[in-house]
Amino acid sequence: MKKEEKNMLLEFSCTNHKSIREEILFSALAGSDTTYEEKTKEFEGHRVLKSAVIYGANGSGKSNFIDAISFVKMLVMNSINHQPGQGIRQVPHKLDGFKKDSVYRIQFVTKNTRYVFGFSLRNMLVTEEYLYFFPNGRQAKIFERKGEKFTTGSKFRGKLSTCKDVLKPNRLLLSCAANFSSVIEIEHAYKFFSDELVIYGSNNQDNWMQYSLYQMNTNDKVKQAVIAFMQNLGLGLKDIEVTIDQQKMEADKLPPFLSAEFKNIILQGSVDSITAKVIYDGFETDLMQEESTGVKKLFGLLCPLLDIIVNGKVLLCDELEAGLHESLVFGLIRLFMDLKSDNFPQIFFTTHETGLLNLDLFRRDQIWFTELKKEDRSTELYSLAEIRNIRKDDNFGKGYISGRYGAIPMLNIDFANIVSKM
Repeated sequence: MKKEEKNMLLEFSCTNHKSIREEILFSALAGSDTTYEEKTKEFEGHRVLKSAVIYGANGSGKSNFIDAISFVKMLVMNSINHQPGQGIRQVPHKLDGFKKDSVYRIQFVTKNTRYVFGFSLRNMLVTEEYLYFFPNGRQAKIFERKGEKFTTGSKFRGKLSTCKDVLKPNRLLLSCAANFSSVIEIEHAYKFFSDELVIYGSNNQDNWMQYSLYQMNTNDKVKQAVIAFMQNLGLGLKDIEVTIDQQKMEADKLPPFLSAEFKNIILQGSVDSITAKVIYDGFETDLMQEESTGVKKLFGLLCPLLDIIVNGKVLLCDELEAGLHESLVFGLIRLFMDLKSDNFPQIFFTTHETGLLNLDLFRRDQIWFTELKKEDRSTELYSLAEIRNIRKDDNFGKGYISGRYGAIPMLNIDFANIVSKM
């Protein structure tokens, strides 16, 4: 029998990143609450949460929390490509800037082993970095770095010597070692960021739609699962037909700024032409041209979501509800929470949809809030479990809207008085 391989996000913290000034800490480790205990997974004596939702006012830092994790992922994957003299593109808090350390730390599980990875930036360069793992539950050093010098744990002595010439102040050692060494633990840690940690936002939705259409064209089981889910939502569709053809690019459709040589190269090749028709009783629609934004988002989201569920990956999503009706968002979350899998997929997402707080989906330690401090407009992050005198049977949605938990803007503003003075 194949051994279950766990991939989990356990904790993430950072300082001096966009609106985040002082340290914020997000934890997927369950607290003392025993509600929905079947939705947690035991690992090394801890109970790990399958999901969490983050609420907060516009501009309070919800998206910056997701952005900070995305920044770590992209730097691990891409900093090996940074050229000499090129600084690391990162946005610190306006009151601290590049001269104060920006610190990132993430604790995760991959291949059933716990890792802790972290680094610090100052003046757009790496000042510190470390990677530890926990074989048999005990911390062991893989490497520690100060500036451009690093040391390794005894098990890895001499195994990162090939990285000395490629390590630069604008590159992470993890990125270098994954490309220029053969240490299996480093490979696993790197692949957690590249393959298991999935970020969904406005900048990659087109890629998700393309992935979904290719999957529905080539994998009938995936296609039938998508259709079944859509039918369960009451959308009434019977089928979806995806056609992928190879077509020659037309010269008049190429951007005018391309060189003649490059245009010739493109014109000699071919591109995929994808069409998708949604079949209903008695009529059909063009998915991309005639369907609503919400339906298109659902089609683009479902295939990657099924892949994440089946393969036990970690999904972070900014504003999951954008373009979707509340019932569809609830259906997606319920799908994620209830669908059986041999692995342990996780979803962490930001939203403004307060209806989810009344649908018995989340424990108190799964509900998080962002709020701006008045004195410096920096982001605070805290969970509902940290607020005193909150009962399990409270109406969380009503409490949030009324401002009981903070994280709500513009309460008690007299708009009529403001307008009268204009």
